[in-house]
Amino acid sequence: MAILNGTELKVYSGNSGQTNLVAYAQNCTLNVNHSPREITNKESNGFKEVLEGLRDYSLDVDGAYAWTNGGGTDISDGVDDLIYDNVLNARQAVTFMFGDNQAQDDNYYTGQGYITSMSLTGGTEDTAVYSISIEGTGPLTRTEV
Repeated sequence: MAILNGTELKVYSGNSGQTNLVAYAQNCTLNVNHSPREITNKESNGFKEVLEGLRDYSLDVDGAYAWTNGGGTDISDGVDDLIYDNVLNARQAVTFMFGDNQAQDDNYYTGQGYITSMSLTGGTEDTAVYSISIEGTGPLTRTEV
C-alpha cells in the first residue's frame, strides 16, 4: 500500500480548462458531506431510519501571503487574484482541482464553487498567511490519471 505524501495534494484554480497552482499554498482540505433524510415513522420500533440525501463539498486552502514572487515580479495566481477575479470584481464561481494530475496512478477531484470567505493574518515578525474557503456547487468529479 502506498501512502500519499501530503505535498502531492495541490489546489489549482482556473476557468475554461486552464489550471494554475494556487500560489504559496501550504495546506488544503477537501470536505465532502452527505446529509441523509430522516424517514422514521411509527413502524420504526423506536429506531431512527434514514435514506440518501443531499451531498455537498467545500475546499479550504491556506498558505503564505504574497503578491510577488522571489524575483519581485507580480504573480497572477495568488489569493489576491482569486478574490479580485471571483468576489470583488465579479461574483463568479471558481473552477478548482484538488490533487495532482501530473502523477501516474493518482486521483484528483474537480469541481466549481464560490469563495465564501478569505482572511489575511500577519503576526509580528512572522510570515503573513491567507486562508480561503470555497463552497462547492454542482457535481464533484473524481478522475484517475
